[in-house]
Amino acid sequence: MRFRAKAVGLLSLAISCAPCVALAQKQLADELLLLGAGQEAQGRRASAGEAAPGGAYNRLGPSPGSGHAVIQPLPGTEARVAQQRDVLSAAANPLGGLATRSEPELLATQPRLTPAALPAGGPLELPQPADEGPEDGLTLDAAVTAVVDHGLSLRAKFQEIPKATADVLTAGLRGNPLVFASVDNAPYGQYSPSRPGETGYGITVIQPIDINHKRAYRVIAAERARCVVHAQYQDAVRVEIDDLYTRYVDVLATRETLRYVDAAVVGLQEVRTAVERLVTAKELSTVELDRIDIQIEAAALAKQEALTAHAKAKQSLAEILARPAPEVMPFDVRGTILTDVFSVPVTDQLVDLAMVNRPDLRAFHLGMSRAAAEVDLAVKERYPDVFVLYTPWGLTDNSAIGGRNAESWGVSGMASVPLFNRNQGNIRRAQLTGNQTRIEWELLQRRIESEVRQTAADFQAARDKAERLEKVLLPRSSRIRDLAAKQLKAGQIDTLTYLATHREYVDIVRQYRDALISLRRASLRINTVAGVRIVY
Repeated sequence: MRFRAKAVGLLSLAISCAPCVALAQKQLADELLLLGAGQEAQGRRASAGEAAPGGAYNRLGPSPGSGHAVIQPLPGTEARVAQQRDVLSAAANPLGGLATRSEPELLATQPRLTPAALPAGGPLELPQPADEGPEDGLTLDAAVTAVVDHGLSLRAKFQEIPKATADVLTAGLRGNPLVFASVDNAPYGQYSPSRPGETGYGITVIQPIDINHKRAYRVIAAERARCVVHAQYQDAVRVEIDDLYTRYVDVLATRETLRYVDAAVVGLQEVRTAVERLVTAKELSTVELDRIDIQIEAAALAKQEALTAHAKAKQSLAEILARPAPEVMPFDVRGTILTDVFSVPVTDQLVDLAMVNRPDLRAFHLGMSRAAAEVDLAVKERYPDVFVLYTPWGLTDNSAIGGRNAESWGVSGMASVPLFNRNQGNIRRAQLTGNQTRIEWELLQRRIESEVRQTAADFQAARDKAERLEKVLLPRSSRIRDLAAKQLKAGQIDTLTYLATHREYVDIVRQYRDALISLRRASLRINTVAGVRIVY
């Protein structure tokens, strides 16, 4: 029992006699651990964030040079299909270590019905020269402006830019001083002349000093990261406009199908009048009239399907433009499926334009600069801050022994002894991230060139097909159909023979319509792969 009492007494004495500086150092060490843990957790949150509504994840995708790249297929290399694409990562998502564009839109979408997917039934006929629509209709230029200014997807992605600006502000903040008060040598009971002692009181201010200029390098890294985000957003705009092209052409294509069907109905009514005259003259049976009526009814069904497809296409266009539904606020578009084929430069010029203007490539180039800044920052962070401890006021209470109280001040410092480089792993990781970003940049260059050349080849193939149909097949098929119509009106052939010839003509007309639509899509796709507006 005596031994235990002595041990407790010695422990109490050691605690009560601990100097003010020792307490300050212990408390400072605790504060440093807490501060370090908080900064590390904050970094993890900033880099990982939950991909959930309200989470802090980057809607533009992982950023080149950030060290979070994952080798995946590069954005923009997938084949263009006439269905709704996931733009948000597609968004643009050039960065993120070659991450595919899976737009931060997380809800699955159903593919849209396109003109090429419409039922093949129903007669078609070439309409009069292209009708661009009402004078006050929505033009493609106006639609592009609307989606950039008001599109909800881009508005959500744009918030990444002020968030990056906030990161620059955070990187430039200085460390706050620490202040604590202490009481030393407080007795159990009271001091007296027979039991002398003194109680000390003090207030200490601790200021971290950045002797290695880490704050300045953090600001540089944050500013370069903000430049990368700017390029990411520009690429998100490029991809969103590409999706707008698809939806806009869907509206034009379904409207054009309506014009083809209406023209076919007019032609069939003329044939019906001629057949009805022959039936009245007893030169043809009523069965021949029924056959024409069947074709007219098929045209009515095709028109109803085209109207439904047109309404769906307008609804899809209103969605990306953030407009009210067409039923609430009706609108029409002004444009044509015809394409100025001579405005597209040769393939090598397109490749050069893409290498200069593609924002996803620019983002990776800026990502290399950002990675270099991260290496410099990691080197600077080898040495932690030096802490200066200043005690402007201290009081020693000598009243218990009849002495006068003494006031004092003190100053001290604390620094880490750099026996070991505690940041060499982070330095090496930052260097590898820079190498990785450069490799990804070179890979993206190759893929963009391949994408441009493939798109140019698709455009040329669509152009050749449309020209061949327009200049060779359509005139021949039209002559054969017109000759059959004259023979039918003259009673030289029956309706069944005429309808067989008419079906062949309709098939060529349908191919021509689809070829014009494909050519229009391919021409607008040129804008997307080149990263600059070439075709209007």
